[in-house]
Amino acid sequence: MKRVLLIAAILTASTVMTTTVQANNLPLRVCEYVQANDKNRLRSFLKQHKIKIRNIYADIACNGDNLLVFAAKSKALEVGEFIISKMPAKKVKTEIDNIAKYSAHLAEEARER
Repeated sequence: MKRVLLIAAILTASTVMTTTVQANNLPLRVCEYVQANDKNRLRSFLKQHKIKIRNIYADIACNGDNLLVFAAKSKALEVGEFIISKMPAKKVKTEIDNIAKYSAHLAEEARER
């Protein structure tokens, strides 16, 4: 009986640890895909984890910058356009000046939004 309880406890603990590791890995993955300008992998990653970019935008910082400014700094035009299209216009509007410092193309996309 003790062995069964011990095995059940170990399995439960390993499941909890795996979930925590995956949750902590999420910002890193998103930042990697933004920096690599890999829109398709970013979209599939978000879809796989059932996450919307607008829900995590405020919580993720890549090298101290939000996702949109980080995309502009990284010259990730496809991913930047994707983020602009998925974000509320009010949030995009507040970042236009910061984006313009690093990418004129993304700043223009943000202005059109």
